[in-house]
Amino acid sequence: MDDQTSPTGVTILLFHHAQGQTKGFLAFADWLRTAGHKVHAPDLYEGRTFGTVDEGVANAQKVGFGEIIRRGVASAESLPRDIVYAGFSLGVLPAQQLAQTREGARGALFYHGCVPPAEFGAWPAGLPVEIHMMEKDKWLEEDLDAAIALAKDVPNVKLWLYPGAGHLFADTSSTDYDEAAAALLEERTLAFLRRRA
Repeated sequence: MDDQTSPTGVTILLFHHAQGQTKGFLAFADWLRTAGHKVHAPDLYEGRTFGTVDEGVANAQKVGFGEIIRRGVASAESLPRDIVYAGFSLGVLPAQQLAQTREGARGALFYHGCVPPAEFGAWPAGLPVEIHMMEKDKWLEEDLDAAIALAKDVPNVKLWLYPGAGHLFADTSSTDYDEAAAALLEERTLAFLRRRA
C-alpha cells in the first residue's frame, strides 16, 4: 500500500480504526497519497473488517489492545524515524505510543481518539500534534478529557473540535461520515503536513 511521493511530501504511518481497513479508511490513505505523501497503512486485523464500531471494538477486545499496539509498533521497524504517525480512533493507540516513544517523530495526527500521555511515558519535548474530534462523540468520554488536558498543558498540541456527535466522521464509508467536518479535517491535515515537510 505504499505509493510514490513528491519531494515535498512526508512519510506517514496511518493506522485504521476498530472496524478495520474499511473502504473509507483506504480512501483516506489514497487521498493523502494523491496529495503527495508516502503512506504506509498496515492492516492490524489480518484482513478482517466489521460493519459497526461495536463489532470492531468487540474484536479489538478479543485480540487484545496490547497486541494491537504491538502489531502497530512492529510495523514501524523498517520505516525511517522522521515520519508522521497518524491513527483513526483505535489506531491512535499505536500512533500515540510510537509518537511518544520512537525518537525522531516529525509529528502526529490523532483522529477521533487520544489517551492520557502517561500511558506511554513522558511527552517528547516539541512534538507537534493535532487532534480532531467531534464535541459530542459518545465514544470519547475519557479521550476528550485527555485531549483537552494535552492541548492545554503541552506546547505544539492543537485540539480541533467539530460540532456534532459522529465518531468516524472522516471515513466516507461510515454512517458517522460528515462531509463538511471531513472537508475541514482534510484541509487542516494538509496544512499540518505542509508544515512538517
